[in-house]
Amino acid sequence: MRQNTLVDSTVMERLRAAGLRPTRQRLALAQILFGQGDRHVTAESLFNEAKSQRIDVSLATVYNALHDFTGKDMLREISIDSNSSYFDTNTGDHHHFFFERSGKLQDIPSEHINIASLPEAPAGAQISRVDVIIRVKA
Repeated sequence: MRQNTLVDSTVMERLRAAGLRPTRQRLALAQILFGQGDRHVTAESLFNEAKSQRIDVSLATVYNALHDFTGKDMLREISIDSNSSYFDTNTGDHHHFFFERSGKLQDIPSEHINIASLPEAPAGAQISRVDVIIRVKA
């Protein structure tokens, strides 16, 4: 695995700031995820990308790391259906187009969606976020 000291130290600081131990595998996966700007990945696509870069990691480790990063608000999980989740490095307020044929996700800035009203949250609960996924055939 090629090492870029500047990226490694930034990624290491990011993991530590989130309260995650910077293990070799977390560092490698975080570098792939966060070293290329905002992007959407599945566990399988990240696993394949890691393998193509000769990073020795199991699919289970990839899933665990993605869920660790999500739990620390470093990633946002987007559930397309009960069998399909994407992980988004852009954790800011925005929505998505989902291209049904290719499986690609594309960001939609939040100001491009106008929601006139929301129902009240059930008793004892509060709305934490609204995710809009617009499915397109293209």
